[in-house]
Amino acid sequence: MPGEPAPEPYRIWLSEVMLQQTTVAAVIPRFERFVSRWPTIEDLAVAPEEDILSEWSGLGYYARARNLIACAKEVAELGRFPDTEEGLRRLPGIGDYTAAAVAAIGFGRKAAVIDTNVARVVCRFEGIEKTVEQARLEIRSLVEAMTPEDRPGDFAQAMMDLGATICRPKAPECGRCPLATDCVARASGEPDRFPKARRKIARPTRYGIAWWIQRDGCVWLVRRPGKGMLGGMAALPGPDWVDVPQAKGNALGSVTHIFTHFRLELAVVAASAPTPGGWWEPIGDLDKVGLPTLYRRAAEAVLANRPKLAA
Repeated sequence: MPGEPAPEPYRIWLSEVMLQQTTVAAVIPRFERFVSRWPTIEDLAVAPEEDILSEWSGLGYYARARNLIACAKEVAELGRFPDTEEGLRRLPGIGDYTAAAVAAIGFGRKAAVIDTNVARVVCRFEGIEKTVEQARLEIRSLVEAMTPEDRPGDFAQAMMDLGATICRPKAPECGRCPLATDCVARASGEPDRFPKARRKIARPTRYGIAWWIQRDGCVWLVRRPGKGMLGGMAALPGPDWVDVPQAKGNALGSVTHIFTHFRLELAVVAASAPTPGGWWEPIGDLDKVGLPTLYRRAAEAVLANRPKLAA
């Protein structure tokens, strides 16, 4: 709340990393579980990587989890979070927005905190008829000028909340907005027109096969390579995904999953020989192992089609 002591930088950093590309509703229970399990960044820094990745399962964008681990270790070595934007930007996985948010909200530093909500508010208030990407430098200059020296963290949170709850992408509630009197977009009568929408680019489709290898009520899992898509996460084994459809044979199930830059069609095919470097996981415990959404849905598709496989 405005005027109250600033929250711990650890909590600000963790929440901001979780909220990247993920909704508040999805993040709140996961955030609470994280801070209950690892109350300090020192606790997170010494936690087994597999435990953190498992807890992250379902939040998506798993590069964030790998950066989270690297950042926690580095901050623990430093003994504390840097208290400036410049110092924060040197940490793994921290870009301009997260550095500004932690500096402003956690340390009271004047910083231009610009998320998609803040960018939309500024574009509408100033009447900027460009895409956010085209107006990025202009938006930054305006936010820097608006941000007060006193309580910059409260200002940043107020702007983010304004964009999230009132100055929404569609059907903004201009009648409730404290900036309505001087807002160019509202005066135009078409506030939804600002900022200009970015042209959508069609996602290409990729194709993959996952192997379902079962024995004595267990299924064979592997851990994906540390770098790349779903890096370090538990998964069903299978070859690399490709750009052309694959021969599926008798698929046990299939799923379609949307990533940021492409659409994946994954078929699950029965196999018999375990691949190197994996482990047997009881089928009844698959919900506890931290499978990312893609592989959780793939397993669910198999078991829904062939329930006897769970035996």
